[in-house]
Amino acid sequence: MRFLKIAMLAATLLPLASHATLGGAPSAGAASPAMVRATPQSAPATPATQPANAASYSMHQALDANGVTIREYVLPGNVVFAVTWDGPIRPDMTTLLGSYFPNFANAGQNRAQGTGPLIDGNDDFRVESAGRLGRFSGMAWLPRLMPAGVRPGDLQ
Repeated sequence: MRFLKIAMLAATLLPLASHATLGGAPSAGAASPAMVRATPQSAPATPATQPANAASYSMHQALDANGVTIREYVLPGNVVFAVTWDGPIRPDMTTLLGSYFPNFANAGQNRAQGTGPLIDGNDDFRVESAGRLGRFSGMAWLPRLMPAGVRPGDLQ
């Protein structure tokens, strides 16, 4: 019975654990209680897709407790310039977007419900989000921090 209470408490608190924050430092990966698996990866840098003078970046991928895959795109200065998500539910957008969450909320309010994917933004913040029951995906990025030669479509 005691184990059941502890398991229920853990399941309740797991959604409160943080992921990366857009514009901030990357998540701690496996040290975060909400992350089941985290694997840092280097982004491919081929001359055909990325100029020689382009800033490099790395990609950290994690699977949270709800089965959502979250990818953080991190500059060498340890700043997250983009995040993507894909899974059965939408991740905690407040935590994922940090101080950019109000931009996301305003973008959602300025359009009719059920009219398709959310695609909105400006020179400071861009977001693309789509989904249906059991399948949500999207990405948010900061255009001013995007490395030269990298397009949002290059991020998966």
